Amino acid sequence: MKILVSALETSSNIHLKELKKHLNEDIELVGVFDKELGNPIYDLTALAIMGFIDALKKLRFFFKLRDELVELAKDCDKVLLMDSSGFNLPLAKKLKKTYPNKEIIYYILPQAWAWKKKRVEKLQQYCTKLCSIIPFEQELYSNKKMISYVGHPLLDEITQFKHEYKKTDKIVFMPGSRKTEIINHMPVFRQIARSIPNKQHILIIPSKFDDAYIKKTYGDTSDFTISNDAHQSLIDAEFGFICSGTATLEASLIGTPFVMSYVAKKFDYFLGRMFVKLPYIGLANIFFDKMGKSAIHKEFFQEEVTSKNLLDEYTNMNKNRFLDNSKVLREYLKNGSSKNVAQIIQN
Repeated sequence: MKILVSALETSSNIHLKELKKHLNEDIELVGVFDKELGNPIYDLTALAIMGFIDALKKLRFFFKLRDELVELAKDCDKVLLMDSSGFNLPLAKKLKKTYPNKEIIYYILPQAWAWKKKRVEKLQQYCTKLCSIIPFEQELYSNKKMISYVGHPLLDEITQFKHEYKKTDKIVFMPGSRKTEIINHMPVFRQIARSIPNKQHILIIPSKFDDAYIKKTYGDTSDFTISNDAHQSLIDAEFGFICSGTATLEASLIGTPFVMSYVAKKFDYFLGRMFVKLPYIGLANIFFDKMGKSAIHKEFFQEEVTSKNLLDEYTNMNKNRFLDNSKVLREYLKNGSSKNVAQIIQN
């Protein structure tokens, strides 16, 4: 079997790596994904788009890429689209039009429950099967037969969980993986590190970044120990200062107490607040809200992201309560998703 894959995000490729463990050896992946997983036409793990302006700059390339993938699909048995709805939904539309009978599977669905709910109809129109990693997501879809909750990929990727709070004298700092996030967070994170003496301050930097990029984007990192292993660093740490994103859900599942921060370009933040009508940004908090429970962690935005606010949470947070809630979260998400998605693809 030959599968056309469109996995543009770093996180998508991590999930794809786990998924591939459950696929038959004779299945060949073609398309866009991490080069460690095969022979893609482009290795796009280094591509990260954040915000409306950044996306506009790369439009011409993405139109070209879409057409190349549609052509490649001609010789493929099935299509697997992962996340990146801004690119993958238009791709699905063109694939459906070009090959009406080809099976199109979407894994890591667009967050239509957060905003742009019209995407639900598009997904039902263009795709064959929808693999949901959000327990409440199915409620939005009229065609219940095509969508199924498969579990959450982080429960495949995380193998250790904390069951009691221990002081390890290690604090983890995760300023995100996108340039704007990193530049906005590092001055505050440096202040925090200097305000908490006698601790090891671990800064998570994605392994894909070279020394020149790190120096330019992160600036002075002399207050930190550098790590490329986010999961292990979260397990080792007694507390985390984490930029909004998947990392907040990782920490919540592992059981590492943390405080979330988010500093975006003002225009992007304005647009987000205009269209996204949710009480929280952190996924764990959104899940707890759906369960009718209080937030599992604090969230600070824009001008609120100060060393004082974040340090206050580090000092005052009820860390044992956080651990109890971490267990509740794992029970809510039930299991990993990779094995279930592999079965859907191979049926």
